[in-house]
Amino acid sequence: MPRLSVNRQWHLSEADDSTELKNCFDEAYPLRPSRCMSVTARPVRCQQRFAVIATLELNRSGKDERFSKVKSAGGHRMPSMQVTPHPLLGVACVMVAAMLWGTTGTSQALAGGSLSALWFGALRLLFAALFFFVFASATGALNRRAWEGLPLSAAIGAGLCMAAYNLSFFAGVKLAGVGIGTAIALGSGPIWAGVLQAVFQRQPPTRAWWVGTVVAIAGGVLLSMGGGSQSASPLGIALCLGSGLSYAVYTLLNQRMVSHAPASSITLAAFGVAALVALPMAAFQAGWPSLDMRDLTAVIYTGTVTAGVGYLLFSFALHHVRPATAVTLALTEPVVAFILAVLLLNEPTSIAAFSGLALVVTGVLGVVRSELSIQRK
Repeated sequence: MPRLSVNRQWHLSEADDSTELKNCFDEAYPLRPSRCMSVTARPVRCQQRFAVIATLELNRSGKDERFSKVKSAGGHRMPSMQVTPHPLLGVACVMVAAMLWGTTGTSQALAGGSLSALWFGALRLLFAALFFFVFASATGALNRRAWEGLPLSAAIGAGLCMAAYNLSFFAGVKLAGVGIGTAIALGSGPIWAGVLQAVFQRQPPTRAWWVGTVVAIAGGVLLSMGGGSQSASPLGIALCLGSGLSYAVYTLLNQRMVSHAPASSITLAAFGVAALVALPMAAFQAGWPSLDMRDLTAVIYTGTVTAGVGYLLFSFALHHVRPATAVTLALTEPVVAFILAVLLLNEPTSIAAFSGLALVVTGVLGVVRSELSIQRK
């Protein structure tokens, strides 16, 4: 059967099945003279034949087209983005995003300090949503085509998870302490992601992934705690575990959406919902905010650069790597945070912290190797 080259978007509706598809496939699939009678005597059946061939060829040529038309569960046709996976590109995007996220704590520490942690997180989500709106406007991702395929339930769920991640993380760290809270939130994320990927996507991580993840988590714990002993409240630990779970669920929902809409549309929807949830919560718990110019600068930076650019890269990376792998690669965030804290904030170091840094790098390299081996199969 000859291969049809599709150079434009097809709208497989009832109106054009009988004309547009037939004219197109007359050239691509010429009928023999002995079968010409079937076109005139049985037009309905031939139209159905053309429609079936069109659907098969469009699906088959999905790797060559950015958008192809597929049916959703509700019967409506929505665009499906087809991207050829490049694992190294995905790894690079997650690593750059994690490096940007690693500057968040230092930026907050260099701020004026008059802004509460809840308001800092909520305003960060707000400025991130504004960044995504501007970026989507500049790239044409606000048009109807870019949004018609976005699963509404997944977008709302991702926004709620992002809001829950920010609120529970800041509250959990306040109760559990910075070291233990950060270690639990970041360390539990990859474990949640691996379990959820195995349960809901039927793609259990490999043994090499688990080994690399455990090594990286151990390193993250040493980095976050600095080798010291701290006590934590059970509620703080529970909130940090919930923060890691929210981050993992957000990642899986994000990967579901990247096949149907541009990354800028996805992040705009998710962070818009998150900001609408987080701002009233911050006002209810911390009252009206008071911030100086240093606080405003830090909030704008963390919103547009660390959250805006970072999560845009993270969403794009999910085209190329699996969710559990992306969450584990994000464990490089405390490495960057540790280096900046030592260089800019003059925080003390320890042998345990440097050991943790080495473990994180070793574990992440093991996860990258596991991901590349899977993609080659």
